[in-house]
Amino acid sequence: MNVVRVTHGAVGYGDRTVLRDVSCAVAAGEVVAVLGANGSGKSTLVRAVLGLVPLRAGSVELFGVPQRRFRQWARIGYVPQRLGAGSGVPATVAEVVGAGRLARRGILRPPGAADRAAVADALRAVGLADRAGDPVSTLSGGQQQRTLIARALAGRPELLILDEPTAGVDAASQEAFAAALGGFVGRGGSVLLVAHELGPLRPLIDRAIVVHDGEIAHDGPVPEPAGHHAADDHDHVHPHCPDEPAGMWSA
Repeated sequence: MNVVRVTHGAVGYGDRTVLRDVSCAVAAGEVVAVLGANGSGKSTLVRAVLGLVPLRAGSVELFGVPQRRFRQWARIGYVPQRLGAGSGVPATVAEVVGAGRLARRGILRPPGAADRAAVADALRAVGLADRAGDPVSTLSGGQQQRTLIARALAGRPELLILDEPTAGVDAASQEAFAAALGGFVGRGGSVLLVAHELGPLRPLIDRAIVVHDGEIAHDGPVPEPAGHHAADDHDHVHPHCPDEPAGMWSA
């Protein structure tokens, strides 16, 4: 069964077309990376999958159900692109991660033993169990990103959708995320992952979709890195400017 299917999808903003005639799918248990240069449309693709941006044409199915009728959002965990976990709210790490349980238990019901166990498991998975009671504002950027990943894992989803979750974070956080994702996949989870670079995630990827200029240029094995990203000493931890030269993909 496909957990995600996009058929002839098109997205635009005003007169600008961002995606045109895009068709792709993610099978149950599969880890698919969406790759491409900045501005290629790869983040727009996953936002369209989630219904965060409307389609101009085509369709999206989630777990075999048309997106417009899909209601089982607890089956999906989403980590948006570089959204700080703190956001000025005086919450602890455990409280932020606990928010990932709301889709399962509802807003009015207080957390129970299952919720507390899920939060503890998620924090251990990303290596932050010892920071559960700390304010999120005291964490590094990489640790805050790991907190958001733990929040998604705490909901015990079947599908994780992640938009450049390791971009610009420290190497230790990248390794911790790779380990957490490996555990999720080992339990049968499916993943749709947007990336500018794969780094330590590369061994987990089953298939790559390369988006170029709003169209799918490749759907198959992960292409080899191009340009300076292929160098042995490239550490995959840095920002990227929009006009950075790239090959088929920029990892």
